[in-house]
Amino acid sequence: MKRLLLTITAASLFLASCQDAPKADSAEASEAQEVSNVEGTEYTANTDQTVVEWIGTKPVGTHHGTVKVQNGTLIVSGDQLTGGSFVMDIKSLSSDDQNDEYNAKLTGHLLSEDFFKAEEFPTGKFEITGVTAGVEQTEDLVMKDATHMVTGNLTLKDVTKSITFPAKVVMGEGNIIADANFNIDRTQFGMVYGNDESLGDKFIRPTVNLQVHLVAEHQM
Repeated sequence: MKRLLLTITAASLFLASCQDAPKADSAEASEAQEVSNVEGTEYTANTDQTVVEWIGTKPVGTHHGTVKVQNGTLIVSGDQLTGGSFVMDIKSLSSDDQNDEYNAKLTGHLLSEDFFKAEEFPTGKFEITGVTAGVEQTEDLVMKDATHMVTGNLTLKDVTKSITFPAKVVMGEGNIIADANFNIDRTQFGMVYGNDESLGDKFIRPTVNLQVHLVAEHQM
């Protein structure tokens, strides 16, 4: 019986840990910064290959989905990434980890006034304000293969905040592939629904994981 109880306890702890927000670097939000005009070669986002994935969690489950990128550019001066921006199509947000009926219900809720208020704010935007080549390999760094630290203004709903996160940027012949994996606090962008631990199983964690895969190409 003692062994059975230990097994059940271990399994419970494992299941509970699975519902935590994904382990990723934290992009703490601060006051928006001024966006400077930078000159250089423009690379245009390939919107068919570019995507933003999201993961949200609560004590009893995890949900995953995507958001399409509407348009975007990266700017390169010499061999250095110096600027850029991209616009997310919030109305394209979808969830994909349940059956069609429940995916549709969750998507509808996320687009409602409780979260993104998509009818009023149909797009989100990220504008680069600074890029630093090289990443200090500290114990806290999760994305160990990151090549750059990127700072920019993230706008969701009617809130704009500056965030900084590590990214892996690979410059090829005529294209750039940039990947990032970081966590944000949705409440800092005015999305506070369900953010009360006293709700128990209905509590929705404020931490949201974002995984960005951006492919940009130089238009000859």
